[in-house]
Amino acid sequence: MLPEKLLDQVETPARYIGGERNQVVKPPSEVDVRVALCYPDTYEVGMSHAGLFVLYETVNQRGNVAAERVFLPWVDAIALMRAEGIPLRSYETQTTLSDFDVVGITLQHELTLTNVLELLDLGGIPIRSEDRTGADPLVIGGGPCAFNPEPMADFFDLFAVGDGEPVLQDLLDLLTDLPDELDRRETRDREARERLILRCAAIDGIYAPACYGTDPDSRGMLIPTPRDDGCPQAVARRVAVDLDAQPWPTRPVVPWVEAVHDRAEVEIMRGCTRGCRFCQAGMVYRPARERSPETLMEQASSAIAATGYDELSLLSLNCPDYSRISELIDCLHAELAEDRVSVAMPSLRIDTFSVALADRLQRVRKSGLTLAPEAGSQRLRNAINKNVTQEDLLRAVAAAFRAGWQRVKLYFMMGLPGETDDDVRAIASLVNEVLALGRRELSRSGYGRLKIGVSVNAFIPKPHTPFQWSGLADEETLRRRRALLYEHLTDRRIQLSVSDFEAAQLEAALARGDRRLCEVIEGAWRAGAVFDAWSESFDAERWRDAFGDCGLDMRHLAAAELATDAALPWDVIDAGVTREYLLRELAHARQGEITPDCRANDCLGCGMARLVPDCPPVRWEMGDAES
Repeated sequence: MLPEKLLDQVETPARYIGGERNQVVKPPSEVDVRVALCYPDTYEVGMSHAGLFVLYETVNQRGNVAAERVFLPWVDAIALMRAEGIPLRSYETQTTLSDFDVVGITLQHELTLTNVLELLDLGGIPIRSEDRTGADPLVIGGGPCAFNPEPMADFFDLFAVGDGEPVLQDLLDLLTDLPDELDRRETRDREARERLILRCAAIDGIYAPACYGTDPDSRGMLIPTPRDDGCPQAVARRVAVDLDAQPWPTRPVVPWVEAVHDRAEVEIMRGCTRGCRFCQAGMVYRPARERSPETLMEQASSAIAATGYDELSLLSLNCPDYSRISELIDCLHAELAEDRVSVAMPSLRIDTFSVALADRLQRVRKSGLTLAPEAGSQRLRNAINKNVTQEDLLRAVAAAFRAGWQRVKLYFMMGLPGETDDDVRAIASLVNEVLALGRRELSRSGYGRLKIGVSVNAFIPKPHTPFQWSGLADEETLRRRRALLYEHLTDRRIQLSVSDFEAAQLEAALARGDRRLCEVIEGAWRAGAVFDAWSESFDAERWRDAFGDCGLDMRHLAAAELATDAALPWDVIDAGVTREYLLRELAHARQGEITPDCRANDCLGCGMARLVPDCPPVRWEMGDAES
């Protein structure tokens, strides 16, 4: 991607050479449509994103279409490329980004939004949709941030909402069979481009911002409204019900440098119905759907054989909820243990069954064990519908220590709705109890190697959750509660990490933003904001100025409590769960009431049955997975 003569002038030059094992290269002359799949972060981060490679597989399975990868170079390479006049190119054929037919960009996190503008500009594509002509690619966004597309609406032609595989297949069907009057790349016609966008907008799961105007409400917030009767009030999320029928990369590209998640992966399950009230993924990716053990065994064996990895990771929002998890573990162990391939479950619920599963999986070697209590007190865990007790956690950790684990990581949140200082002290008390358990359960030599990682992140209100109407806690409160944690967690075996408030404030403002934020994001980018998710690059002052220049206050937007009866910018997206359900869950949260998992109970009326008539596709009686 960078000329060889420049590689010695950048950090980690292997990021930019391409030619990795298992990449797919199709000569441009042999395909009808070329798709650039872009991850707006560094090579190491992008090469760890399973979703990108699912789409890579989806496209490249088609003979007449090619998918190629594009990542955002690090700041040293960007500066060099701009100085030398080198545009951003793909890894497979070194094609300039602007020469593709489709540019698909993953919107994984709010703090990567300015990276998107940097990527487009570096690739020679006008950053605003209205400035593109027929010569420019269609720019499509997808991923978690597409569930509130409004802060980026001016920069994208289209958004794919929900599961990307079926949306992309329909889009490619359209693009490979275009009538002449819609082929804007041949005519270089702006009007043909606009007609094509309208045709794409008719695909289920596609949101085209140009089809929606905005009306200000009493707060000044811009609410999307259809421009004509042909546009739906809300674009329904696309759901792939049968995961066995969906592509999975069984020959994944092997990176030259160690990626963040440097291992083979199989997705065992998509969606979660546990109903944690803070969790956007648990709401917008319903219902829970599973791949069969037979399919997973074939995919796992192929991925290991094609890559040489010695670790396989099982992907889902909560692996032990997979209904045939014990059977799958036994089969994987029988197949892979002889080759010293370890199997990991990065997402575990807090119970001894999960620890027992992890112990069976990691007979080859034990990595760290990660558990997420989320809150320190039972009162607050009930409020967020984290249906576990302190006894659950302590039993699980004790079982882990007895099984030989010496590294445990615990995830918590701070600033949850209804939280008090006592709830934060309860985090410290719980962590210290875990430390005491380690002292009792491990031998003297084992205790010497004991490490307890404690990660505490500020609660960020996200769209399509029961807490979407709540604001970010104020800075004074979060700083006081952070000090409480440091005051009560002093043992050297405890490694405490607390998220940065200013970055959390920006994330909260962007997550619940409207189309006014397009100007803010562009202003911040033009002032130099890029790689904001990296602490060494983040500059809060730059963002405060960008908000101020647009007559907005970042602090106010992040902390605002929203009226439950008012229209919201993201109402233009139908994620499946209804407003009525979210309001019921908000009321339950305020009463400290638990909502059960619908997979083991009657339908709770969340709304997903409108999109998936047979919902949930996989049911189990409570306890089946533990058998």
